[in-house]
Amino acid sequence: MEKHKPKLILITGGARSGKSSFAESLAQKMSENIAYIATAQMLDEEMRERIAEHRKKRPKNWKTYEETEQVDRIIQDIDAKTGVIIIDCMTLLVSNLISDYNEESPREMFASKVKDKIEQIIEASLKCQATVIIVSNEVGSGLVPANPIGRFYRDILGRTNQSIARNADLVYLMVTGIPLLIKGNKDE
Repeated sequence: MEKHKPKLILITGGARSGKSSFAESLAQKMSENIAYIATAQMLDEEMRERIAEHRKKRPKNWKTYEETEQVDRIIQDIDAKTGVIIIDCMTLLVSNLISDYNEESPREMFASKVKDKIEQIIEASLKCQATVIIVSNEVGSGLVPANPIGRFYRDILGRTNQSIARNADLVYLMVTGIPLLIKGNKDE
């Protein structure tokens, strides 16, 4: 029986749990032709240094796309050109999408904007020929943020992760560098 190739994989966990490293390792086992969509913005010197470090660590043969919001368009553009697409990460993408949000903003408008974008990313991922691996932080296990903006972000990212997980073939939870498969069967 032929092994089922997963279309969509979600890797979630806490900060510094090993999500990105596991995503990269998994991608290399699946294909030599890998595209990496980085969603971080260089907003300060510390982020510049982090991004530079990530760029150095990636294999030279990977094609990197730096896109802060229009990830679905990148997936559509590179679909036939790659075997695996890594999106790292949803945590920053959602932050980018609500960067203009403040306590006076209409919550539903921003929530709808994020929901629509995530649906577009999921749709593009499920339609493309490549396997798409999405990395996202699990923020629901920590403290309740002290301010309304922090709580809004936590809530919207939690809903984002749930939506991706519902549509994913495989979902991994990273705990102290150890991947725990919590949805799907990697041997199918």
